[in-house]
Amino acid sequence: MITIQHEGSLTVVGVFAKFELADYKRFEEEVLRQLGKLGKVNLLVDLRDMLGYTLDAALEDIRFSRRHAHDVGRIAILSDNDAVGWTALLARLFMDAEIRVFDSEVEARQWLDQERR
Repeated sequence: MITIQHEGSLTVVGVFAKFELADYKRFEEEVLRQLGKLGKVNLLVDLRDMLGYTLDAALEDIRFSRRHAHDVGRIAILSDNDAVGWTALLARLFMDAEIRVFDSEVEARQWLDQERR
């Protein structure tokens, strides 16, 4: 399950339970809509309640990241799972975006706000 909110050039995504391909497709649609309006977006992705993800969602993430490697400014990931940090490092291979993992939403939003100034 996924929730998505737009706050200007920031798209806030919450992932709950298992992240599946249908969830990722919804995420793609929302990001593409924002890119069409704004040209570039930042992402705040909350994975603290994610229980896992399907292989097809992971593969689609790689495809989408490669197609839109220059369209995202910063990505702040909220997680308390060390494996997510390694995943973020791998994502840097496919994107130009700055990616950081945070355990505090306040710190994540502060970092994202620095880029928007």
